[in-house]
Amino acid sequence: MTHPDDLLVAIAAMVETRHSSQMSLTVVIPGAVITGRLAPEALWKQRVAEVLRDSDDLSEFAAVFTPPQGGGHHQPERGDGPTHLHFHVARILQGSFGIPDTGGMYRVALKDVSAWTVGDIGYADQ
Repeated sequence: MTHPDDLLVAIAAMVETRHSSQMSLTVVIPGAVITGRLAPEALWKQRVAEVLRDSDDLSEFAAVFTPPQGGGHHQPERGDGPTHLHFHVARILQGSFGIPDTGGMYRVALKDVSAWTVGDIGYADQ
């Protein structure tokens, strides 16, 4: 999609402004179907940073997701609204299975979403 769906942009904006992480969504992007809960970008970055900090090999990358000390939080210029969806507790649907088993954290460009639905699509945990 070259122009993101206005309804999907509105959902992403509400997640950001209300700081809600309860909205479940399923999206189709090239090569994948992702289902899970949306999170505000700041919360998503915080959780990614926590996971990276706990890694012996990847801890230095946590700084990319952490706001600078001293209060100034750098935000990229966004124009008129969000440009990405931030999923947490999400899975890529592969046949009747959701991977990873524990849920993952994905950042999806709104312009890449070709189809979507509210809610999680069921999958079999085995």
